[in-house]
Amino acid sequence: MSELTLTVMRLGFLAVLWLFVIVAVQVIRSDLFGTRVTQRGSARRAAAPDRPQTQQQRQQSAPPPQRQQSGGRGRRGAPTKLVVSEGTLTGTTVALQGQTITLGRAHDSTIVLDDDYASSRHARIYPDRDGQWIVEDLGSTNGTYLDRTRLTTPTPIPLGAPIRIGKTVIELRK
Repeated sequence: MSELTLTVMRLGFLAVLWLFVIVAVQVIRSDLFGTRVTQRGSARRAAAPDRPQTQQQRQQSAPPPQRQQSGGRGRRGAPTKLVVSEGTLTGTTVALQGQTITLGRAHDSTIVLDDDYASSRHARIYPDRDGQWIVEDLGSTNGTYLDRTRLTTPTPIPLGAPIRIGKTVIELRK
């Protein structure tokens, strides 16, 4: 090989090595000091209680459409809100309106968890065809627990049963 080819290969290898070092330092830094998602989560936490109350007020002002969506079986004993009962977001309420609720540390989650034991995309809660709410663990490291049982499959949520994600406990309520 020519001297020029060897020099180009050495410089390319050096560039790849430095790129690897920079990426490794960024990963270690985010593990030690957290990410900016935590800052966005605290800003969203301040705004989160206001938003569900507005949705809940809209829900109360127009009950006929909600009853049509949930059907006759859904009216009796069906949960209407998701409440955080333990953790840093205690007191946060989200109105259940048939949409999927995502839980995790990611800034685009419905409920942003500022918890070291929560994954970025930790779990989701969604309604099934019968109007029952289902909780599903999304492959989290530390697991999602429904009433002290670790979830391995999508599971129906009984009214008032605690869903534990790290230090955060969430319940479905009327």
